[in-house]
This record gives sequence, structure tokens and C-alpha cells, in this order.
Amino acid sequence: MTDKFQNKINNLVEEFNFKGQKKFKLIVLFGLLGDFDSFEYAINLKTFIDNYQDKNLDIFSIAIGNQNGKEKFCNFTGFSKKNLIVVPTNQIHNNLKVSKGLDIGLGGWINMLLMLSGINSYKTIKEVIRGYLGDRQAKQIYSEFDKIEFSKFLKFSGNSFRQVFGDGYLRPFELATFRLNNMNEIIQNWGDYIINEEYLPQRGATFLLNNKNQVIYKFFSNDVLGYSSNMRDPLGFLTDLIQE
Repeated sequence: MTDKFQNKINNLVEEFNFKGQKKFKLIVLFGLLGDFDSFEYAINLKTFIDNYQDKNLDIFSIAIGNQNGKEKFCNFTGFSKKNLIVVPTNQIHNNLKVSKGLDIGLGGWINMLLMLSGINSYKTIKEVIRGYLGDRQAKQIYSEFDKIEFSKFLKFSGNSFRQVFGDGYLRPFELATFRLNNMNEIIQNWGDYIINEEYLPQRGATFLLNNKNQVIYKFFSNDVLGYSSNMRDPLGFLTDLIQE
């Protein structure tokens, strides 16, 4: 960890008053609010908090967006508004040298579609396939009591996965269903979530700080659907590092 990078993190903490009272600080840089990764990461963090795993951890996040998008994002994901700051550009990302994603000069839409096809986003196809095939080494998403609703005409329960594939692991089509539900929300509120299509390819980053604000873990995303070094257990690094 270079002093220059540590100084940039210190400045970020000061600029946004990321003080906190607990032993560790998690700072997450989302891309656009309407990025698939932003939704998925926020929902995972919400579950983490619901399970009281954040007792040693203050959570702060920054996303590219506006207040309307923030309201809808937090209402949908359950992520707390107090944990999220929205900014209009990717200046902070650039300052910390977070990947901008692919840029072939034809606009954010084309760049994003190419990344979704695996170009300059090498892990994306593997992650998409995992969403359809399932993963015996990852946790299930839906309980048998969860209600899944894409529209007023397409509704079913998590029990459907249980009846066909059983329990206790990430079942086939489960992660794909979860992501489709997120995508449906994004498309329905595109104007609020995607304030500038130029930033569609912008990736995110994660920083874990100790009580002296020293960075003890960092991860820079380079891929769509690649917001963690271990997508089978995206928040596993927290379980390993903040346990008492």
C-alpha cells in the first residue's frame, strides 16, 4: 500500500465525513446506481446487516446518481439511505484509478453491451453461465417463502426452486432470476438510475479500513458482474477480516 494511495483514502474519509464509531470501515464505490453490480452488492450488504454481521463495521458507499435514483434504489434493495451518498460524475473513481471499463469511442451503451459479451470483461460470461447452471459451492438466494414478482402477470414463489432442485445451494436459474428481477427494476426506472449513459461501463471498488483508517483490504472491479474477488461468496472477505 503506497503512501500516495493511503492519502487519497484519508482525503475521501475527510471529504465525506466517513468517521464511524466501530472497529472497521467498509467503503464501497459503486458505479452507476443502475449498474447490475450496484444492485447485487447493495442487496448482499443489506442481508449482511440484517444478520447482525456488521457489529464491528461501519458501512459507507458512493454511487453515481441523483436523489430520485437513490430513493428508488434504497427502497428496492433495502440498503439504508444513510449508508449511501450519490455523486453526479465518476471523478472520485478516476482519482482512485478505478477501472472505467471498455471505451471504444462509440458511447456507453455499446461499451456496456460489449462488456456483457465478455470483451474486456473476461469473467462476465462465466458469471452469467453460473447464474443459469447454479453452483453447489454457493449459497441459495430464495427461501421457499419468498415471493418473486416480475409483473402483475408473472409471479411465483421461492418454493418453485425447492421443489425442482432442492435446498442448500445456489440452484439452477436462481441467480439468473435474481438478476432478471434487478434488471426489470432498472429498466422500469431507467431515467432515475442511469443519469448519464457514458458511465455505464464504469466499474467499482471496495476498501476495508481499520480503526486508524489504514487500508487493510482493497478490490478493484474490472468486469461486469465481478464486484468481488470471489463471486461465490462476495462478502467472504468481511467474514474473514472483521471477526473478533
